[in-house]
Formats: sequence, C-alpha cells, structure tokens
Amino acid sequence: MQFRLRAIQSLLLVALAALLLAGCGKQEPAEPAVPPPKPGPIDQVPEPEPVVEAQQGPPELPPLFADIERRTFQYFWDTTNEVNGLTPDRFPSRPFSSVAAVGYALTAYPIGIERGWVSRTQAVDRTLTTLRFFRNVKMGPQATGTGGHQGFFYHFVDMDNGHRFAPWVELSSVDTGLMMMGVLFAQSYFDRDDPREVEIRELADRLYRNVRWPFLQQRKPLISMGWYPESGFIEHDWTGYDEAMLVYILALGSPTHSIAPEAWEVWTRTYDRSWGVFRGQEYLSFAPHFGHQYTHVWVDFRGIRDDYMRRRGIDYFENSRRATYAQRQYAMDNPMGWKDYGENVWGLTASDGPQRTDQDFNGEQREFRHYSARGAGLDVAFDDGTIAPTAAVASVAFAPEIVIPATEELHRRYGDYLYSSYGFLDAFNPSFSYEDVPLKTGRIVPGKGWVASDYIAIDQGPILAMIANYRNDFVWNVMKRNPYIRAGLERAGFTGGWLAGEDEPKDSGPPDAEAATARSMGIAESRSTSRGADRNGPAPAPAPARASEPVPAE
Repeated sequence: MQFRLRAIQSLLLVALAALLLAGCGKQEPAEPAVPPPKPGPIDQVPEPEPVVEAQQGPPELPPLFADIERRTFQYFWDTTNEVNGLTPDRFPSRPFSSVAAVGYALTAYPIGIERGWVSRTQAVDRTLTTLRFFRNVKMGPQATGTGGHQGFFYHFVDMDNGHRFAPWVELSSVDTGLMMMGVLFAQSYFDRDDPREVEIRELADRLYRNVRWPFLQQRKPLISMGWYPESGFIEHDWTGYDEAMLVYILALGSPTHSIAPEAWEVWTRTYDRSWGVFRGQEYLSFAPHFGHQYTHVWVDFRGIRDDYMRRRGIDYFENSRRATYAQRQYAMDNPMGWKDYGENVWGLTASDGPQRTDQDFNGEQREFRHYSARGAGLDVAFDDGTIAPTAAVASVAFAPEIVIPATEELHRRYGDYLYSSYGFLDAFNPSFSYEDVPLKTGRIVPGKGWVASDYIAIDQGPILAMIANYRNDFVWNVMKRNPYIRAGLERAGFTGGWLAGEDEPKDSGPPDAEAATARSMGIAESRSTSRGADRNGPAPAPAPARASEPVPAE
C-alpha cells in the first residue's frame, strides 16, 4: 500500500515537472480581445517621375577639327597667286592652277572671315582680284593663248597667265561648274553696299551669265563632259549619279543660257543601275566618295527632294549618310585584306597613289595606281589600299558619330607623317612598302608604307567647307540666298524643306531668276575609266570625267 502511494506521488511530481517545463517554452500569442480591423483601400504609391534625359544634339567637334580647319584654310590663302587669284591644283609641286580649286578658294575666304583668320577687307581684295582676272582673261576657240571658250574655262590653266596649260587639257563642264559654285557663293556672301562688294556681285553675275551651257549639249538634253579645240566635243555625257548634279543645277538656273528641265529627268533615269544594297545600306551608289560630297558642299539637300528621291522616300543628304556608313563597313569587312583597314581607318575617293604597278601582296598579284579614282560601291569600283582622309573628314556633316572618331584616329596613328602645314596630306597606303618600285609621287615611310607628298585643292576644299557646314550650316545658308541656285533646284523638280520655307512641299513654276537677282543683289565603261586619270601628264583618250583629273584613264 505504501508502495502504491509513493508511485502515485512520483507520477504526480513528474506531471508537475512537465507542466513547469512546458511553461518555460515559447507561448503562442493569445487571441486579441478586440477583432482586428478589416482591410481598407490600399494607398496608391505614386510612380516616380520618368527621368527625362536632355536632348542630345550632334556630337561636339573636338579641338583637332579647329586645327584642321585653320591649316586647310591656309592652303588656299597661302598658295594662291596674290597677283591674279589663281589657286594651284596641288602643293607643293604646284604645276598648274585648277579652276575647280579657284571655286573652293572663293568659298574658303568667307569662312576665313567668319572664323577670324583674315579680315573682310583682305578677303574682298583677294576675291576681287580673282573675279577681275577671270573677267579679263582672253576667251576663244584657239588652242593656245586663251583661258576658255563660250563662258567655260579650261580644267587646268597656267598659274601666271591663266591660259590653257597643255594640249591634253579640256574645256571642262564640271570644273567650270565647281568654279561657278564658288563664284555664286562669293556673290551671295558679299552683300554690303560697299562699292567693292557691289563689284564682286556684278562680276560674279557676269561670269555666271556668260556660261553658254547649251554649247555642250551635243546629245540633248544631256551635257557633255567637255571640249577640245583640236578634236571637238568629248563623246561622253554626264549620266548617272555623281558630282555632275551641280552642273545640271547651274545649267538649269541660268537666266541667260539655260537648259530645259527635261535634262534632269533624263539624267536621273540612269540612276537605277546604281540603286541597291551595299554593305548593309540601301542607297544610290557612286563608288568614289567625292560624288557624295561635292554638290553637298554648297547645297543643303536636307528635306528637299526631286521626283527620283520622292519615289525612294529619302533625300540626297540621307543618301550621302548611307554611303558614308557603307564606306566604313567596307573597310571593316576589308574583303581584299589591306593593311590597317578598320572601323576608324577608311576612306576611298579620287586621290594620289604611289605608282601604276602590279605587285605581289600576300601571295597575290595586286594592281596599284598613282592618281586615280578609288571607291567602294555598286558601280565600278577600285581599291588598292590607298586611303584619302578627305573621304572621311569631309563627310562630317553626314555622319559625325563615325567621322569624328575616324578623323581622330587618322591623326593619332599617322599624324607624324600624314599631318603637316596644311592639314592632312592627300593620301597614304600602309600596304604599299615596295622600296624597289620608283614612285610617281610621295615617299615610303619605313615600316609605315607610302604617304603622299602633296595636298590637292579639290580634296582640301570639301574638308574646310563641310566642317563649316557641320558647325553652323554656314556655306549652305549663304547659298540658300542665291536665286540662281534656287532656280536651278526648282527647275529640276526639287520641293519641300527650305525651298518651301517649311517642311511640307510647295510646288511652283519656274521662278523669274533675273528679277529675283536684281532685287536681292541690288544690281541693274567611259566614266569609270576616265576617273583613273593621271594628274601629272598627258594621255591619249579624251574622257576627263572628274573635277581634278587632267587626262583620261590610264
């Protein structure tokens, strides 16, 4: 009995201990006496305001470009003959003047004024000297002793007397056109009542009105490339997309000797063979890049379109932008395996080269040339590894995002021997290092390849003018005031943009250019071969098709 009582007592103690131990553990919270509130409406937390990034404008030009501008301007200011205003085609070899170079020089002088490099008085003096000389130079059909005929001027003229330089030099439609663009630019820029500026406008008007554009329309409505006193008209006309845009615009805008608007329509009919996709870009192709630059130096094609570009849905400015990207992509793809080609080393156009020769390159025979058109595109193209800085630098207005880094890299990598007194020398070829080959021009830099020894005016001019256009539309805005340029564009069928004063097209009939001028100025396989010409000596075939080529194809 006593044992059972102890057992029960022990069990009670164990139970009590278990209860005490349980009391020392974690307790569940007691149910609240007041029920919790029911959920109410959820507060809407306002979303943060979207971060609005500042509108990014075009890339700012680095200091290098100001140096390029100044040096390139000095080419025209320093090398031009102060007595007559004739600008050398190239320097320092300086064999003759190019009338196209004169057109770029006349464009350079006002840029110098605006940038503070020369005074307005100095630029007026130089411009007057130039225009007076061309007013007075003897004209006529004679083979020697004249500077031109029918208002056109010879491609190359003597630096002293302005006469035709040699029997292989043609009366040139496109070089006269390049000169006239500079003449009309001077006419519109020098707009003050000062008697000397009035004279500039009058002389410019006279020179432009004297050009008898129909004289070179031997196969109407197209315009021939030129004429020789000895053999007559060059059998090749300007067809297809290229720098001859400016020839037709000038010829259409003339108040005295104009051509019919059908010329533009017939000319643009030949475009389709050059429209297509190249290196990822769909555009109207012309292989040497100068064809996408020259007319654009003076004419702002942004937002204005002719019938052809209306059908394509772009304008010529966008076309040049695409062509610039295609040039770069071609260098990045580098299908021929040339040395140094890449993202920021590119640029094919007409330029100097080392020599006309065939040499082994990486186990393959390759053709090299001296002065020649080089290019990449759907049309006839040629690439021998020679890069011309002007192809890239003068495209800055089209595609600054790729041109600026390319220009900086060209200067950084090659500047020690490629960049000098007047900016970039004409061209270089890292792949040409054949020291046993006699050079036509330039020199071999040990371990670096060939580099030109000359600057060429028609490559310098677009660099200077297009940087000015990129900065503030300077050349473009001046030329927009010229009634002849407006007349030529409108007769070619261009509408919209600045021609209409708004974004929407405005069609109108041919303007009365003469009346507008008085009010605003206050005054009562052929083409492809010809672009490979040798600039330094004669050749037999008469087909000069490029603003700076003295002779036809090699």
